[in-house]
Amino acid sequence: MTMDFAGVRTLVTGGNAGIGRATVVELLARGADVCTIDLTIDDVPSEARALTADVSDAASVQRAVAELAADGLDVLVNNVGISFEGGIEHGDDDDWARLWNVNVLGYVRVIRAALPELRKSPSASIVNVSSCTADVGVRNRALYSATKGAIKSMSLSMAADLIDEGIRVNCVLPGTVDTPFMWELADRSEDPEAKRAEYHARQPLGRMVSPEEVAFAIASLASPRAASSVGTMLAVDGGLGRMLA
Repeated sequence: MTMDFAGVRTLVTGGNAGIGRATVVELLARGADVCTIDLTIDDVPSEARALTADVSDAASVQRAVAELAADGLDVLVNNVGISFEGGIEHGDDDDWARLWNVNVLGYVRVIRAALPELRKSPSASIVNVSSCTADVGVRNRALYSATKGAIKSMSLSMAADLIDEGIRVNCVLPGTVDTPFMWELADRSEDPEAKRAEYHARQPLGRMVSPEEVAFAIASLASPRAASSVGTMLAVDGGLGRMLA
């Protein structure tokens, strides 16, 4: 494996499980100095520095980022997110506010806390994790899709705003990823096994995307070797975003 992240200081949000943990593992293997924040950190790889933090709380984010980025920061990966199943009529105002607070404002809080250190880096990079639901209509995902569409649009605007400061911003749009996040959604259904089979079947590839595949895409965009990748919206969705029947 290439060591293109040797000496690169990285911060990954949500590094305790799923895409976030796979990204921590990928970056460590490529030589990065990795730190992460999450609500719990019991399963973060021991080689990474980790602190508990709640992205829905600005003070919590500021404290953790200030400590972890005290020696500088080159790469930020925003990954934390929660889901909600239902159409436009489902969920009350509190549900909508909760998802918006975590999925969108959570990214904003972390970015704002990290930018002072990123501005000092000679090869600064931000990768935001959105979703293929930002590009394609998926049933019963109105609220979730709204937040992920916001992340995609925000990433494009950020790329334009920050490029003059030497900070690259890109975005990854995964399909249905085989993570504890999806297992929990399936477990809430009347038939969890059938729901998991449905998740696999709706991918044109015939299976859910693996967290490691998304992590590879994130690292590829964040790498100093991708210095001309700016404003890229990279789908890692097994064809879901372009071949949904």
